[in-house]
Amino acid sequence: MAGTIEQKLATLGITLHEPASPVANYVGFVRTGNLLFVSGQLCFNPEGELIAKGKLGAGVTIEQGSAAARGCALNLLTQVKAALGDLDKVVRVVRLGGFINSAPDFLDGPKVMNGASDLMVEAFGDKGRHSRSTVGVASLPADAAVEVEGLFEVA
Repeated sequence: MAGTIEQKLATLGITLHEPASPVANYVGFVRTGNLLFVSGQLCFNPEGELIAKGKLGAGVTIEQGSAAARGCALNLLTQVKAALGDLDKVVRVVRLGGFINSAPDFLDGPKVMNGASDLMVEAFGDKGRHSRSTVGVASLPADAAVEVEGLFEVA
């Protein structure tokens, strides 16, 4: 039976899917004590297709990038569920780190990352408010528009 957080996600029309397997020599998450570190998640949809491909400011709009960041956040949650078995074990979303595939003059990375941040607050309420870094990068794997990593305090 789904927990409170998954029920809240369901009311938003979101169902968690199976997490993506790592594509290189790393794991999807590492738990140490009450901290869960989740590896960077690309903006793949549940069917394995990129939500947005290419560079923000050079063909990818802020709205498309924000949707991609939201998809990354959903992928973070699938990893958290795999690690804990229940999203209700999240005590707090501590930090998100966002990597935005950006044209050199693109300055709106924080607006793009709001897609991920907004989902965390929608899912967890005040426990979803977090610290954050947003960095524009020259490229990402698979030419994904966005990648997001996360740090969670867990019970």
